Amino acid sequence: LGHVIDVVHAFTERYKGSIEGVGVSLPGLVDPSTGTALYIPYFLWRDLPISEKISNAVGLPVVIDNDANAVALAELWFGRPEVNDVRDFILVLVAEGVGTGIIFDGQVYRGQRGAAGEFGHMVIGSGAPVRCSCGGVDCWEAFSSERAAIARYQKLSGAPANTTFIEVVDRALAGEANAKASLVETARQLGVGISNLIIGFSPEAVVVGGEIARAWDLIESGLTETIANSVRRGLPSARILPSTLGEKP
Repeated sequence: LGHVIDVVHAFTERYKGSIEGVGVSLPGLVDPSTGTALYIPYFLWRDLPISEKISNAVGLPVVIDNDANAVALAELWFGRPEVNDVRDFILVLVAEGVGTGIIFDGQVYRGQRGAAGEFGHMVIGSGAPVRCSCGGVDCWEAFSSERAAIARYQKLSGAPANTTFIEVVDRALAGEANAKASLVETARQLGVGISNLIIGFSPEAVVVGGEIARAWDLIESGLTETIANSVRRGLPSARILPSTLGEKP
């Protein structure tokens, strides 16, 4: 938090008078109405008044949201026409965990106390390659996160423990077989969870965001085939699209 506050101070000093507020996205359960981080597993934060702490330090209004919700809103406002022209879609954010942002009728669906969308903890199997942030080995996150892909790659290639997901994607795009196999299997597991979302919510589209979208040409067929085999005949499916948002070179 101290680092965040320092960065905000640097920006307000550089752009005097033009900063109106601060937005913070967090990887976990938050309550935007109160500005409280209810549970952020990777930081072991519980019931932390993030908005109040930062606002008191920088003198600006602060709003917070779950990271997947924030990305879903970005897709709605700035994404490709196939996304921002639809009213109902689900954003699946693949990172160290797996999160979802649900857009219904052009608005984020938050549920009670902002808890909607925690599908990373949906049970899809057993014996995952890594533990979920909640400690389980049966959660969607444990099968489909960046950490899961890295673990698969390390098992296949003997890569060191400090291997990053960016490196796995780079090596897959360069044609390395073990890296490609790791991403394809991760995409298949991602497809299992997405199939459940499609069956339950019947969205017009599902957008996959995160670094994995950079390898879309490698993973698309494995992902869509899993979904096609899982969504029963007669039920409507959804367009599966990669996010086109992100940092530009």
